[in-house]
Amino acid sequence: MPLAFRSAADCRYDLLALGEVLLRLDPGESRIRTSRRFAAWEGGGEYNVARGLRRCFGLRTGLLSSFADNEIGRLLEDFIFQGGVDASLVKWVPYDGMGKRVRNPINFTERGYGLRGAKGCVDRGHSAASQMKPGDFDWDEIFGRQGVRWLHTGGILAGLSESTTALAIEACQAAKRHGVIVSYDLNYRPSLWQERGGFPAAQAVNRELAAHVDVMFGVLTDDEPASMPANSDPSDIFADQAAALRTGMEQMHQRFPNIKVVAATLRRVHTATRNDWGACAMIEGQFLRARNYPQLDILDRIGGGDGFVSGLLYGLFSGQSPQLALDLGAAHGALAMSTPGDNSMATLPEVMKLAQGGDAKVQR
Repeated sequence: MPLAFRSAADCRYDLLALGEVLLRLDPGESRIRTSRRFAAWEGGGEYNVARGLRRCFGLRTGLLSSFADNEIGRLLEDFIFQGGVDASLVKWVPYDGMGKRVRNPINFTERGYGLRGAKGCVDRGHSAASQMKPGDFDWDEIFGRQGVRWLHTGGILAGLSESTTALAIEACQAAKRHGVIVSYDLNYRPSLWQERGGFPAAQAVNRELAAHVDVMFGVLTDDEPASMPANSDPSDIFADQAAALRTGMEQMHQRFPNIKVVAATLRRVHTATRNDWGACAMIEGQFLRARNYPQLDILDRIGGGDGFVSGLLYGLFSGQSPQLALDLGAAHGALAMSTPGDNSMATLPEVMKLAQGGDAKVQR
């Protein structure tokens, strides 16, 4: 059964993202431990999707989050304004002057090069977003009277704290009551769950949330299976990963028939600056593969997965065929990794051209 969208005319937002936004400090070609200069960006797994949908694809998006009210918080707000995402629903918390009780999170990230992989050092303890809880948002007002077509959240938000787990569940349940489509990106981060029971605890939360989700995003982490599946095409660089994902997607659909779309990126790392890249999805019961991008040159890999999510969502929003929607996701994710920062600087014509087989020849 296809996704049933609420009318755009009845909704203020095409999509709201529920999640944490961090100030990213990027040393460029240097290392975090030796750099004297950092470029500042904003980023966050859930927010990046809203920004991509607004900036590249022109949809009306907003952010559900919480910031400490100080200069760093206002800098994040300014970045969000530049990206075109509505921040009027952000909760501002008084700053205590030292960050003992509440603060804004900082993410130091170096891009990596060649055999030196990308590396992140996240400082997010006591963040305002991690203290969000059920009751912080009036869902009847937001989803009902203002109107929202799609809610996107994920495992990063759910992993911040016990209260944000409860908030994610509350938000997804409220969205379903109001006919809002819900997407969830599993986005497992070991650092978020190491004091909360690790991967089994994350799985338990994800299973609870899955009952309220229409579109699920996940990433295969096993890059090197023991053997190729029977009857696989040896010329297909992702035959092994895609076969494993297909099995997992079919099992997920059987257990959670409410999930109408399951999608995941495919990646094999050769070096930090050269990866094989692709994607697959099960949409309306059909297993699909996106165009592969072998030996993809990468400037900054952070945000590629979020670029994939926003591209695929745009394809679904705009009524494209399932195959083109998936190809738009893979193309947008690839382009997002060709520029610095967490977010894409691509345009819709560039994404559409690449998704339909275009190349990188100069455009004058």
